[in-house]
Amino acid sequence: MSRKKSPISPEDRDLFRTSVGPVTPVAHDRVPPAHKRPAPRPRFALADERAVLQDALSDLFEPWEMDTGEELGFARPGLQHQLLRKLRRGQFSVGAELDLHGMNVPIARQAVSEFLYQCRLRHLRCVRIIHGKGRGSRNQGPVLKGKVDGWLRQRDEVLAFSTARPVDGGTGAVYVLLKRL
Repeated sequence: MSRKKSPISPEDRDLFRTSVGPVTPVAHDRVPPAHKRPAPRPRFALADERAVLQDALSDLFEPWEMDTGEELGFARPGLQHQLLRKLRRGQFSVGAELDLHGMNVPIARQAVSEFLYQCRLRHLRCVRIIHGKGRGSRNQGPVLKGKVDGWLRQRDEVLAFSTARPVDGGTGAVYVLLKRL
């Protein structure tokens, strides 16, 4: 068997070995990391928690504005955020009120329709509709609450609505902001 002649001269080979020095073979090819990475920190979650705590301690915090999942709310696109905020805080003067307690769905729907029509004729800007919390509905939950939510969203004259403050019925009532004629 013939051996190929190496392109490196024996003098160059000796020069290389003396420059590199003694070499020990490596048992594996993995390189250990220079330092351990820090444990991941949920930066955004921590920032959110700090913001919530700061908001809760500020003078602007209103406990009744906390979202519990029972609130109703809607605003037409383009409505100013300031108007919606005023509505949620009950800062509009309520011109009329409709109480739906004891009504079934068809009667309540007719009552809401007539009420909104009369309010528009009287040029009222903000009204309150009391739909109840559904405690008399047994296991069905608040039937009229969901219906009122849907009915108000379908009405063109309704700009926005929001769950009322606790003193005005809380999650059992809504403030309704109407368009001007």
